[in-house]
Amino acid sequence: MQKFTKLSGIAAPLPLVNIDTDMIIPKQFLKTIKRSGLGVNLFDEMRYDDDGKEIPDFVLNKPQYRDAQILVAGDNFGCGSSREHAPWAIADFGITCVIAPSYADIFYNNCFKNGILPIALPQEQVDVLIKDAEKGANARIEVDLEAQTITSSDGDVFSFEVDAFKKHCLLNGLDDIGLTMEKAGAIDSFEAQAAAARPWV
Repeated sequence: MQKFTKLSGIAAPLPLVNIDTDMIIPKQFLKTIKRSGLGVNLFDEMRYDDDGKEIPDFVLNKPQYRDAQILVAGDNFGCGSSREHAPWAIADFGITCVIAPSYADIFYNNCFKNGILPIALPQEQVDVLIKDAEKGANARIEVDLEAQTITSSDGDVFSFEVDAFKKHCLLNGLDDIGLTMEKAGAIDSFEAQAAAARPWV
């Protein structure tokens, strides 16, 4: 997993409330167990018409937001089913930070396990960042995980809270496998001792 330290990127405004995981990645794309390749289907039913053509008015189809790395969204983001494909699709598109007033718990935790920083801010601060994002590609929002701050293109600075353990994992690029591998030495030592004590196992 890639380390997340600081990010200066284009933010796409999506001020809709109750964006559920089926909106993020519809059920027909859940057959894969690969984390890659889902970005093209992110928000599929909002991005494409019935013929598979892009809907020009959808934010991620607009030229200024095609390379967005930050998504500024509405309340209760990621509600619905617990599918981990939702953060997979977000990350595969290139978005590594989501900012919203609140999140569904399972989605929120899945983000950290997939290298995405989900930030919860008061609605009035999210509104400021949405307006900032509406300026397009010329407005870049800066996110500093170490300092736990967000800086708008106008210089507004907002602080955010993040669990210390989850912060450690993002800063060091550690998913569940990475956390386990940090203990590789202790695991090898235990296995060697166990093999010596019980060679018949």
